Amino acid sequence: MSARKEMPGRMLRLLSLLQSRREWSGHELADRLGVTERTVRRDVERLRSLDYPVTGTTGTAGGYRLGSGTHLPPLQLDDEEAIAVALGLVGAAGGGVSGMAESSMSALAKLEQVLPVRLRPQLAAVGSVAEAIPRPGVPQVDPGVLAVLARCCRNHEIVAFDYHGRQRGTTRRRVEPHQLLTLSWRWYLLAFDPERDDWRIFRVDRIASVTPVLHRFTPRVLDGPSYLLESFVSAQYEHTVVLTVEASSVDVTSTFEGVVRGIVEPLSPSSCKVRFSADTPALLLTQVAAIAHLGPFTVDQATPETAALITSAGERLAQAFAGLGNNQADAEGQYADRQ
Repeated sequence: MSARKEMPGRMLRLLSLLQSRREWSGHELADRLGVTERTVRRDVERLRSLDYPVTGTTGTAGGYRLGSGTHLPPLQLDDEEAIAVALGLVGAAGGGVSGMAESSMSALAKLEQVLPVRLRPQLAAVGSVAEAIPRPGVPQVDPGVLAVLARCCRNHEIVAFDYHGRQRGTTRRRVEPHQLLTLSWRWYLLAFDPERDDWRIFRVDRIASVTPVLHRFTPRVLDGPSYLLESFVSAQYEHTVVLTVEASSVDVTSTFEGVVRGIVEPLSPSSCKVRFSADTPALLLTQVAAIAHLGPFTVDQATPETAALITSAGERLAQAFAGLGNNQADAEGQYADRQ
């Protein structure tokens, strides 16, 4: 057995880290691997003895870098990890990234070739029978833009780009990228804007002309997913509806889907007040319809366009379903078969 095949798990992790970024400090590597910097130095020396060109510099600005053209050993994935990667690639084919369907299937084929032999049949099986159906109407994101933003987030590099906002037109922004997030098939960049001294959320499909500034920044601490959801909840858009619902706040919150999430104020154990705000009345119609089955409710406030749309839709739905009669049981049976 060759020395490379005998490589322990920690050294494989070290190799993976060195390949994922241009340069790492000894302190960063030690922190990621859960070892001392002295252990990192020993592992680096062993990699060099196995002909991996790891270069290093000393001093406060020193670090380690893996030379170009380096060939890593076959991917070391267990059964569950291999299936997770395969399903992730299949899911990416149906997401909001332009041209990803063909690229994902190509990546699956290449991944199969570098996995251990025993895992290849499982990966091939998932790739041959699983397929993600693209969601219509989802804005497509340029994969090149996504890749540059991801790299800048990882390397803590300031990035500049043109942003096509909803109200202000196109502006040039220069920010500290923190995290890429996806919600309801849409991609968002969470970043700190030094000029505004505050956090900002950018829709990636509205970002163009991305340019890394090549200046590093010290990352700030923030729970990205929670911040994104809270921002959607607290935002005030053009259309709003406020309801008092005869249902618990927990039951009402469980109906929320997508980016439109209400602010819920419990009034009692079995009632609450909820406010929804969105760009279009149609998005509010979806949320009100989801709450309607929970129990009686009253409308405390609604913009005229929202009230007109929901009233009209309700009348048409009542008229259409009133004629179902005896066909209702058959319809319910067909619906259950599709779930």
